Amino acid sequence: MSGNHLFDRLLAKGAPGAIAFETPTRRYGYSDLGPETARLANVLVDLGVKPGDRVAVQVEKSAVNLLLYLATVRAGAIYLPLNTAYTLAELAYFIGDAEPSLIVCDPAALAGVAPLAGAASVETLDANGQGTLSDKAAAASDRFDTVPRGAADLAAICYTSGTTGRSKGAMLTHLALASNAETLVNLWKFTKDDVLIHSLPIYHVHGLFVATNVLLMAGGGMILQQKFDPATVLAAMPRATCLMGIPTFYTRLLAHPGLTPEAVAPMRLFISGSAPLLAQTHIDWTARTGKPILERYGMTETGMNTSNPHDGERVAGTVGFPLPDVALRIVDEQTGAEIPDGEIGVIEVKGPNVCAGYWRNAEKTTEAFRDDGFFITGDLGVRDARGYVSIVGRGKDLIITGGLNVYPKEVETEIDALPGVVESAVIGLPHADFGEAVTAVVAVGAGHGLTEATVLEALAPRLARFKQPKRVLFVADLPRNAMGKVQKARLREEHRDLYA
Repeated sequence: MSGNHLFDRLLAKGAPGAIAFETPTRRYGYSDLGPETARLANVLVDLGVKPGDRVAVQVEKSAVNLLLYLATVRAGAIYLPLNTAYTLAELAYFIGDAEPSLIVCDPAALAGVAPLAGAASVETLDANGQGTLSDKAAAASDRFDTVPRGAADLAAICYTSGTTGRSKGAMLTHLALASNAETLVNLWKFTKDDVLIHSLPIYHVHGLFVATNVLLMAGGGMILQQKFDPATVLAAMPRATCLMGIPTFYTRLLAHPGLTPEAVAPMRLFISGSAPLLAQTHIDWTARTGKPILERYGMTETGMNTSNPHDGERVAGTVGFPLPDVALRIVDEQTGAEIPDGEIGVIEVKGPNVCAGYWRNAEKTTEAFRDDGFFITGDLGVRDARGYVSIVGRGKDLIITGGLNVYPKEVETEIDALPGVVESAVIGLPHADFGEAVTAVVAVGAGHGLTEATVLEALAPRLARFKQPKRVLFVADLPRNAMGKVQKARLREEHRDLYA
């Protein structure tokens, strides 16, 4: 063993003859990962990357991109994945904050990225794994002495979505990533016989540190798909055993005529995360396939915190129980005191999975942690008598109208149950009399026949008067970020003058 806490564990169980991941054009066996990551690690060192340096990567998903992640960890550096949708202005912030020694971008973006690089080297990599980086790797040695790194050393920095103020860089240690993957391998019963349909992006915790790390640590395989496409996913099912996705994956698969019990027969596990899965989607999926979705809950700063059981009831609308090595409590938002089951409060967690804080931001780090080490997630949740946790919303999404608290999820659940509603988002907008007005933005299907009046009439007997929306707005689709989360901040901005 080299003493590289994460890298050693990721490659420990892969049999030399087994496939680690495959693309439409190439298969990479576990026997390939050693020499391929060695070549890339040698390139990193030749470019001046030292242990602890940041390697910023804004490129499309490819096998070489995954190898670069592994090579960065192997070289003792810190991997910094960046959303491919970020603009040059946003990229300038991340580069200035993280000060990477190497930036890897798409060849088409080089002209714009190069002026932002400062002292950093810039290399290229395209969606096919081609570019100056792979050219240099092809000429490099396939031997590399793995750099020792301990459990407390940083393996990655992932920036939060920045819905309130500037994005913060969550510092993820070798221990945080390795322990979370090991726990999930055991909890979800992954083995070397599993094959994951990998349709998630890899600039995000879900696709990179849950999907990729878990399968590698189990010695399983991955069918890499650059983007999600229902037909392509269905076509891969005969060779696969599991799918990890966001709720959008499942709603789009449900809309595909090819989704049948026969099509999913080879699959043992469907997992959903990154955004709340509607209870109705869970119910519809189970009815259509006979295989209930396993929903779990995590975040950039912590990886996974809770999961519905592999064996046992997967309750629609909940995210299950805390992971075995995660302590979870629900506290009063104002006092921080723990509250009884059945009451809504802020979720706090503690465990080896939690980040080491925010990069170069001691103030925000201090604000995020309690004195006893619990991390304040900012998510509002409730735990039932059986211990199942449900996510109610983000603390910042709480609506205070006329001095009374309204939790959007409670209103959304009632609206989502109405015929013709695809999904709803309930937000608070500035109001002269009430401070904030409860407002519903509703995505509807074709021929829905709904009006503002009919929605309000349906809600009247279901919700207290102060929880009922002042207005109901209809849209074709709700705005979402790359991981499928509804962008309530954008909705609030778009409609902020509705009651002016």
